[in-house]
Amino acid sequence: MFLSICAGLTLFLTGPLAAQEPLRIIIDEAIIEPLPVAVPTFQAESAEASQLANELARVVAADLTGTGLFREIPSSAFISTVNDFNAPVQYADWKAINAQALVTGAVNVQGNNVNVKFRLHDVFSGAELGNGLQFSGTTEGWRRMAHKVADAVYARITGEGPYFDSRVVYVSETGPKDDRKKRLAIMDYDGANVQYLTDSNAIVLAPRFSPSGDRVLYTSYESGFPRIYVLDIGSVQRRVLESAEGTMSFAPRFSPSGQTVVYSLTQGGNTDIHSMDINSGQSVRLTNTPAIETAPSYSPDGTRIVFESDRSGTQQLYVMPATGGEAQRISFGEGRYGTPVWSPRGDLVAFTKQNKGRFHIGVMRLDGSQERLLTASFLDEGPTWAPNGRVIMFSRETQGAGGSSTLYSVDISGRNLRPVSTPSGGSDPSWSPLQK
Repeated sequence: MFLSICAGLTLFLTGPLAAQEPLRIIIDEAIIEPLPVAVPTFQAESAEASQLANELARVVAADLTGTGLFREIPSSAFISTVNDFNAPVQYADWKAINAQALVTGAVNVQGNNVNVKFRLHDVFSGAELGNGLQFSGTTEGWRRMAHKVADAVYARITGEGPYFDSRVVYVSETGPKDDRKKRLAIMDYDGANVQYLTDSNAIVLAPRFSPSGDRVLYTSYESGFPRIYVLDIGSVQRRVLESAEGTMSFAPRFSPSGQTVVYSLTQGGNTDIHSMDINSGQSVRLTNTPAIETAPSYSPDGTRIVFESDRSGTQQLYVMPATGGEAQRISFGEGRYGTPVWSPRGDLVAFTKQNKGRFHIGVMRLDGSQERLLTASFLDEGPTWAPNGRVIMFSRETQGAGGSSTLYSVDISGRNLRPVSTPSGGSDPSWSPLQK
């Protein structure tokens, strides 16, 4: 059972579903047909594991179905039950209910320690797909183990990189639109385990994860004008990145090495892009034009920077060497382009586009070709990439005095647009790398 990626975007099944042949899923331009998967409750191998066994299976199923590539078969349709993790699988029973993949698991809890085992089965070939795996941790980290199981299943069936065991830092928003309180929050990719990193005494904007996932850059107005801070997630300690008096610094991002920060700095009414060594504090000016130049983002190899500028008269996207120098415009469609973010794969740039009174999240190639708009609404902005470069998260604000901001995710095909549940409003998301 495996996934073959072709030139198109959507998903369909090809070939006869013969038991002796592996299931083949092709991404192409046909109507999407999610893969039917069965995820029975995992087996509890200790008395304390009963509740976790069910909760683990539910998170695995939610991760898979949340991609839009899988459809869970409800337990009410099951013919077989899985009562022993090591017993032979009755593939005919699962085939009879049209399951094409089966995930079985077992959980053992001893005190505060959890051990999770799982196997992935190709129902039509009647065989296990890959080797079984097991993960160990504490009871507090059980959701991470569920995400790891789902990541392994997703990667084996799709051939894509995993992304469930990751986190998102964002701006949590509460209160009316004319008096919105904002503070930094961090959560699992699916909205669980929300923790707050700052209070709401000052406006905060644009948090950005470090490549190692242990630090966050963000902009705060607590001094009365924008300044950049770097925050250690584990200790919640922070420090300001110093800039000259009378300047405003904002829109920061880490380089792939995590040792350099690229950002915008406004001085004397002019906004240019600078880089700074995060340890020494030494900065270098990368652009020098009368235009407003902001929202820089490094390429995955650290050699180039994509940014937005109005040097051509309208807000457009440009690419330049990471050390500065001549910039090449890459956006040529109608409307204004902003907040570009380089894909982890290096092949695409995500952006916000405003055209004819509507906002869009879109992607394009690095030469500006194959522009594709994924969303459209009153206000969509601030895209961020999942670690595998397959999914984009962004914020959507509704219209009117009572409007609020909500996080959404969408596949790069433009399919599977869905809200991300948070305790209150959310904006400015930044996706972490996979956790270690």
